[in-house]
Amino acid sequence: MTMNYNLGVNKGRRISVSEMTKISLCTALLAISSYIVFPIPFTPIMLTAQTIIVNLIGLILTPLHGAISVLLFIVLGAIGLPIFAGGAGGLSAILGPTGGFIIGFLFSAIAISYLKGRKTNILRYVLVTVFIGMPVTYLLGASYMSYALNMDYKKAIELAVIPFLLGDAIKCVIASIIAARVHRILENMKP
Repeated sequence: MTMNYNLGVNKGRRISVSEMTKISLCTALLAISSYIVFPIPFTPIMLTAQTIIVNLIGLILTPLHGAISVLLFIVLGAIGLPIFAGGAGGLSAILGPTGGFIIGFLFSAIAISYLKGRKTNILRYVLVTVFIGMPVTYLLGASYMSYALNMDYKKAIELAVIPFLLGDAIKCVIASIIAARVHRILENMKP
């Protein structure tokens, strides 16, 4: 027996228990990844595992499901759960200098999901995450950081983007490899 629930997001289309499970697991992984943190002394931005999971969410979920997953993460953090980078939570984390990155995760996951293609392709996954997903996060994150700290946009790029380029590219490759494996496992599980 299959149980379906209509979340009111698309009349006539119900979300299945397995889809809800994937969304919930991705939200939980994103929250957990916020605790894998390495502070960097010269920037308010911390090195976290969040970008791996945001990329993974975009690569394994549909655009709508990815949006629900990341939006759920943002709402849970906004109401005070300590699930943002380093255990931060509350509206102050979203309104603080790193808030643009948190919002950027939402748009990045959606963009990646729309552009990943229908077939599993690690190279395409890497290209989409590196050249679309990360720039979306960087643009929103650095723009808001520039505004929140009243600093020049170029300085925000120097502090919040450049030090992370190589590491984020590596995280994009890792997420792409994991996503390809997840897709293969899910395909093999189909009846």
